[in-house]
Amino acid sequence: MNRTISPDDLKQLLYLRKNVLILDVRRKNDYQTDGQKLPGAAWLDPDKLAQWSTALPLDRDIVIYCVRGGSVSNSVVDQLQAKGVKARFIDGGIEAWKTAGGEVTGK
Repeated sequence: MNRTISPDDLKQLLYLRKNVLILDVRRKNDYQTDGQKLPGAAWLDPDKLAQWSTALPLDRDIVIYCVRGGSVSNSVVDQLQAKGVKARFIDGGIEAWKTAGGEVTGK
């Protein structure tokens, strides 16, 4: 499975109303200082991944994002894919999503 998804490819999936679960895995401080998130995204603390990862469905595509698609997303995707979760992260994070004109909402 691919590790990343481009903002444009994610927009297409959402437009087609695919059953995609979107998770915001920005570090707590980054999440709290930014007033925006992707519509429908649930924030999960990446430092507590071991606690919440076991509750994720194995039959759904999961897209995660952090600020810029760097070390946080890479680490989370590695751990989720190792558990059999179909997870990818947005290439460039929420910043690339915003730059590409992706919709964001207030928290």
